[in-house]
Amino acid sequence: MMNARGLVDHALDLLLAKDMTAFAGLWAEDGVIEFPFAQPGYPQRVEGRAAIHEYLRDYPDILDIREITSKTVHQSVDPDVVIVEMEVAGVVAATGRPYTMRYIAVITVRDGEIRSYRDYWSPLAAAEIMGGTDALNDAFSGGAR
Repeated sequence: MMNARGLVDHALDLLLAKDMTAFAGLWAEDGVIEFPFAQPGYPQRVEGRAAIHEYLRDYPDILDIREITSKTVHQSVDPDVVIVEMEVAGVVAATGRPYTMRYIAVITVRDGEIRSYRDYWSPLAAAEIMGGTDALNDAFSGGAR
């Protein structure tokens, strides 16, 4: 059974491999993704492995992540919780424009599964890269609203 740090490394490998089925499969059946900084119209919370799979299914068709350019994993005092600082690089699939974004995620892992993934990212930066807030919301609205 993987600990939190090992699961994060495995998750990022799956993201780079564009294996969204396996990536979503890392969540517990009742796991959650939360976006505390989500803008209006963007899902703030996606609950349950099936909904997470639906939310992530077309991700590689939206953002073609090609590289994790930096990653720091901080172990919290709770062995089940890690804080991940990372920067990813790739291209926006629809436009071919370069995509570079920094993220901070607080991830809780229990029994080898992700229970909670709080994703702190800049919706303004994402909207600028994607071509506006409507384009960003439209790209990620499938099944999660």
